[in-house]
Amino acid sequence: MLEIKNLTKKYGKNIAVEDVSLTVPDGNVGILLGPNGAGKSTIIKSIAGLLKFSGMVEIQGIASRRIEAKKIFGYIPEMPALFDALTVREHLEYICKAYDVNNDDNYMDVLLERFELTDKQDKLGNELSKGMMQKVSICCALMIRPKVILFDEPMVGLDPKAIKELKKTIIELKNNGVTILLSTHMLEMVKELWDVMFIMNKGKIVGKYTKEDAKDMDIDDIFFQITGGETE
Repeated sequence: MLEIKNLTKKYGKNIAVEDVSLTVPDGNVGILLGPNGAGKSTIIKSIAGLLKFSGMVEIQGIASRRIEAKKIFGYIPEMPALFDALTVREHLEYICKAYDVNNDDNYMDVLLERFELTDKQDKLGNELSKGMMQKVSICCALMIRPKVILFDEPMVGLDPKAIKELKKTIIELKNNGVTILLSTHMLEMVKELWDVMFIMNKGKIVGKYTKEDAKDMDIDDIFFQITGGETE
């Protein structure tokens, strides 16, 4: 479970996010939507531990700042950042050592093959395209077998086949009880994935819907009705 309680972030006197609370249960896919400047990126970076904030973020009931929480939390940023001098495989090996994860079942090779990186595993980080870097970033996050995982615009830069594989992966994670929060402006890409939707505007959650609430309503219609029609 991912739980945020009364999260507030200020930059000087400016309030970027004000008193935001949300929960994504185990085995659910939450999607975070909002127009430009809504505060979505601030929420994402706060969950990932990249920003200081007031309030609380819990990963499986553990404060997100604690090591125990970080060990079960995966994060795929919008802009992947790899080490220039490490190969694709060495990135995954580094994650294994950092998170004390074993590879006895050759899960690393499974991931490399799944995202078509096997023949790229000896390439250095600075030799990869953005799409390839995104795939490596996804594999690194999956390598720790997280209980909670955050995807920030994960489909940007991916080719259609990789997008299809990522969707399949997200459904498998969900079916295995993993909690997923996915931030995106590509509404068409997540229509069949989401369970709960949070819509942000002007630093606050202005709408929350479950699949049951939405019924026959289209996700685009819900978003545009609340925000006035602007995606990021």
